[in-house]
Amino acid sequence: MLSVFDIFKVGIGPSSSHTVGPMRAALMFANALDRDGLLARTSRLRALLYGSLGATGHGHATDLGVMLGLLGEAPDTVDPAQVRPHIDAVRRSGELSLLGRHPIGFAQARDIEFVGHESLAEHPNGMRMMALDAAGAVLADRCYFSVGGGFVVEGGRDAAVAEVAAGPTWPHPFRTGDELISQANQKGLSVARLVRDNEEAWRAPDAVRAGVLHIWQVMRQCVQRGFGIDNASAAERLPGNLNIRRRAPQLFRELLARDAGAAGADPLAAMDWVNAFAMAVNEENAAGGRVVTAPTNGAAGVIPAVLHYYEKFCPGASDDGVVDFLLTAAAIGMLYKANASISGAEVGCQGEVGVACSMAAGALAAVLGGTPAQVENAAEIGMEHNLGLTCDPVGGLVQIPCIERNAMGAVKAINAARLALRGDGSHYVSLDAVIRTMMQTGEDMKSTYKETSLGGLAVNVVEC
Repeated sequence: MLSVFDIFKVGIGPSSSHTVGPMRAALMFANALDRDGLLARTSRLRALLYGSLGATGHGHATDLGVMLGLLGEAPDTVDPAQVRPHIDAVRRSGELSLLGRHPIGFAQARDIEFVGHESLAEHPNGMRMMALDAAGAVLADRCYFSVGGGFVVEGGRDAAVAEVAAGPTWPHPFRTGDELISQANQKGLSVARLVRDNEEAWRAPDAVRAGVLHIWQVMRQCVQRGFGIDNASAAERLPGNLNIRRRAPQLFRELLARDAGAAGADPLAAMDWVNAFAMAVNEENAAGGRVVTAPTNGAAGVIPAVLHYYEKFCPGASDDGVVDFLLTAAAIGMLYKANASISGAEVGCQGEVGVACSMAAGALAAVLGGTPAQVENAAEIGMEHNLGLTCDPVGGLVQIPCIERNAMGAVKAINAARLALRGDGSHYVSLDAVIRTMMQTGEDMKSTYKETSLGGLAVNVVEC
C-alpha cells in the first residue's frame, strides 16, 4: 500500500523520473556517506547515468538533479529560482560542497557520465554513484533506479514502499481495482472515504486534509505562474535548443478578454480553459518550476487542469470536493503503481499521460456524484483510449509533444467521466484488465519509443 503523498509529491521540473528521482538518489547517496563516516574522506564523486537517463538526461536536466542532490537539496524544498545560481557556482569554482559542508573538486563533464547506450537489467532509468578518496580508491559504490513519479529504488529495496509498509495496519487494504470497488460497495464508502480512512490510520484527520489541500495549492500556484501571474520568467522562451515560446500566458489573456465579452457565445469555451490550465503547468514544468507529480512531472498538467475545470465550471464545487477528487485520483494511481508502471522509460507515455488521464477521469466522476462502479468505469475509459501512447520527446526535452499532450489528456479525462456518468457503471472491460494490458503493451513496445528520443517525433522532426 502506498500513501496519497507518495502519488502526489512536490518537486521541480522538468521530469520526475529524470530530475526529481536522480536528485533524491544523489541526496540518498550523500546522506549514506555521512551516515557511514565516509563524507570527510571523499575527495571525488562519479555518477554514471544509464539507459533512458543517459539518452535524454541532457534535455531532462538529470545532471543538474544529481548535482543538487549532492549539494543537499531535496526536490520538495529546493527553491527553483536558486537552481541556476547553485549550478553556476559549482561550474565556476570547480568545487561542490557535499551536503553543503564538505567541499570536493567537481567537474560536471568529467564526473557525470551519460551512458545512454547501456541499460542496467533492473530498470531503464539506472544510475551508479561512486565516492573515491584522495588516492582514487573506491569508498562507496551504489546503484539506484528512478522508477517513475520520483520513486527511487536502491539495491532492490523501494524505500517509499518499505516506509509505508512499516506503518500501522491499513483499515481498507487493496491492490486491485476489483478489491477497491468491492470494499467500497460492501462497506458503503466512497473511494475517497476509503482512502481517507487509510491515511488517517497514521496521520491526524486534520493533517490529511491540510496535506491534500496543500497539494492543490501548489498545483494552483503552478497554473498561476504558468499564466505569467507574478512570474516575469513566463515571458521567456523555454530552455533548450528548440526555442519554444510559452503559449499559456497569451491564451490566458485572450480567454479573460473573451469571457469579459459575450457570455455563452462559444459552447466549447470550457475546453479552451482546460487546454490553458494544462499547458500552463507543463510549460512551467519544462522551465524547471515547482510542480506536483500527478503521477509524474511529464503528466503533471492533466489532473490540475481537470481540477480547475471542476472548480470553474461545475456547480457546487468546494474544497471538500477537491479533497475527494485528489483522494480518488490517488487510489487509481496506486493501482497503476502496484500492478504496472508510471515510468515513460518503461512503458511509454501511456504510463504517464495515460495514467494521469485515468486518474483524473475517475476522480471527476466521483465528485460529480458517480458511484464506485462509475468511478472505476471512468478510470478504465481514460486508459483504454491511451493504450500504446509512446514517449518520443523531440530533442530529449519535455516540450514536444509533452505540453500539448497534457491538454489532450485532460480533455479526454473529462469526456471519459461524462461517458461513465451516462451509464450505470456496468461495462465489459475492467480497470484491472486495462492496467494489465497497458503493462503488456509497454513490455512489447520498442525501446526507441520509451523516452530515449530514438524514434517517433524525436527523429522525424528537424531540430532548428
